[in-house]
Amino acid sequence: MSRPPRLTTDAAQSYSFSRRALMVGGAQGAVALALAARMGWLSVAENEHYRLLSESNRVNLTMIPPRRGWIVDRYGHAIANNRTDFRVDIIPDRLPEAERPRVFTLLQQLLGLPPEQIVRIETDLKRAAGFQPVQVVEGLDPDRFAAVQLRIPELPGVAPSMGFSRNYPAGQAVAHLTGYVGAASAEQYRQIKDPLLITPGFKIGKDGLEKTLEAKLRGEGGAKRVEVTAHGKLVRELATRSATPGHVQRLTIDAGLQEYAARRLGTNSGSVVVLDTTNGDVLAFVSMPAYDPNSFSDGISHLEWKMLSDNDHVPLMNKILQGLYPPGSTVKPMNGLALLHNGVSPEDRISCSGALRVGNGIFHCHKKSGHGPLNLKQAIMASCDIYFYEMVRRLGYDNVAPVARTLGLGQKFDIPFPTQRYGTVPDSGWKRRRYKADWTVADSLNASIGQGYVLANPLQLAVMASRIASGRALVPRLLMDQPARAANPLPLDPAHLAYIRDAMYGVVNQGGTGGAARLNIPGVSLAAKTGTAQVRRITMAERGSGVLSNASLPFKLRDHALLVCFAPAENPRYAAAVVLEHGGHTVRNLDSPGIGRDIMTYLLDRDRALKSLAELEPTWGGDIVIRATAETAAYKSQISAVQAVQTEADAPAPTEAPAVEAATDAANSSAAAVANTALPAEQGSHEVDQ
Repeated sequence: MSRPPRLTTDAAQSYSFSRRALMVGGAQGAVALALAARMGWLSVAENEHYRLLSESNRVNLTMIPPRRGWIVDRYGHAIANNRTDFRVDIIPDRLPEAERPRVFTLLQQLLGLPPEQIVRIETDLKRAAGFQPVQVVEGLDPDRFAAVQLRIPELPGVAPSMGFSRNYPAGQAVAHLTGYVGAASAEQYRQIKDPLLITPGFKIGKDGLEKTLEAKLRGEGGAKRVEVTAHGKLVRELATRSATPGHVQRLTIDAGLQEYAARRLGTNSGSVVVLDTTNGDVLAFVSMPAYDPNSFSDGISHLEWKMLSDNDHVPLMNKILQGLYPPGSTVKPMNGLALLHNGVSPEDRISCSGALRVGNGIFHCHKKSGHGPLNLKQAIMASCDIYFYEMVRRLGYDNVAPVARTLGLGQKFDIPFPTQRYGTVPDSGWKRRRYKADWTVADSLNASIGQGYVLANPLQLAVMASRIASGRALVPRLLMDQPARAANPLPLDPAHLAYIRDAMYGVVNQGGTGGAARLNIPGVSLAAKTGTAQVRRITMAERGSGVLSNASLPFKLRDHALLVCFAPAENPRYAAAVVLEHGGHTVRNLDSPGIGRDIMTYLLDRDRALKSLAELEPTWGGDIVIRATAETAAYKSQISAVQAVQTEADAPAPTEAPAVEAATDAANSSAAAVANTALPAEQGSHEVDQ
């Protein structure tokens, strides 16, 4: 049965329409409210964000590198400064497309640009935004820069400018002190996202003080604002924010002494540290040979880098802080202090016969026939090994090690360098921790003459000399704005220190082993202790054959030559340490006392020292720059010879076999001469003094 149709009244229709209208109106109102809220959020809360986005589309920033702060010595003389750097850029938006071939041709003529550099410039122009400068060349000489400026009306879009690049007036003499600067790496930029790091020409510290003092030396970058269109077209230049230069850093270094010490090292591989015994100021901090930091700052060539890497004198290494050496006989005054501190009478005598048997081993003195009976002063003056073997064997090295640490060995100092190795002052506890083994009598005997496990860097040796000279716990200081630390008296008897100072005076002035260090200044004396440290064990066959004095011994097998000293001996003002790598038992075995003598002479009588150096340098092949130039030329010649031999060897039918064979032998011999053989030295068990 069908249901009758439903009747709709006017009232029902009116109610239904009103309900739908209300729902649609409510939805429209909600949408309108949401739109209004969103518009309000964008225009109020997000106003700054979108304003900056809009501004960045309209205005672009070009960073202006700050001028790097100078590094100066204690007297204000520049150690690292800035030199004017002439460069030429192109502003793409100002160089019409039709003018580019003519402009490139003219630039090539004026600047002597090779074709591949023109290709590079064209590629950079295609990739650059219209307002961004594209580098043509930097490091221009003034003449070529002036030539570009003179023709600037003919060079639309070309922008010659003057900036600043890092300069080290003393070159190699300060390389391991200052370090060098270079362009930031991609990893460094990712870490801090500073746009200054990718600004053309901007460089940061890469090593040495340039790296550790980067925050103070860098300064704050400026910015040049330009208004551009949406397509990058330059509209106008806006206000420019000037860069803020970095701060000047003043060191305790004496720049004149620094350069003199570097030159006086001559052709040796070694280091010199000089301290002021009144406050611990570091007056000289020299490691040679070194690299030229100007080359690194300007961008070192592959050939120069390879030459430095292949050099067996390791010019890339800071020997002062990263070189560890057995200190040899330079520790005998310190060991003498330990004997006195532990109640040994300075007049107790030991008879030296030239050898001491301990168990199944024989420990030799450097004087085969022996020294006879000696007291402590005589043992230090003659550098008698047998005396210290026997005395330290009786005392035990555990009673010597605390005095060694008191005088600075094994200590790490608070100086602004990224890396520092601080050696070893061994004792029985140290050996158990390190090797899980007991201390032996042989260990004590080796340590008593600065061999075996004992290792120190040159800075520690200089500190040891300064503390013996002053009687105070001096701490080295390198920055003048860093307060000098209080140097308290050493916990040692002043009478014992005076006795050791007198013995070191005797080493030089009363017939001891350091007579070559005697000063030529009337009324002024130097006190010192020489030392020679083995890098390997000496066999009985070598001892009998006389190979120890053979100058033809391979460089890395020669012993180290060392010296610690202070002057004037009567009232010490300066203390120094000289370490010559593989410089002992050769025709140069007087170098370490001679270098120490001349450095102290420079501090006390500068004219006399400079006159002596002027006589010596010609015998070494000239000064540092002349020798470096000759070395580079020789290395290039060697590489060319090797390449020529290889090219001829690859030829299908060589015609001059004997000549090729001779050239091959010469090239291989030259290459072997500069091969890098910097391997860890094996420590010996016997020390022979100079």
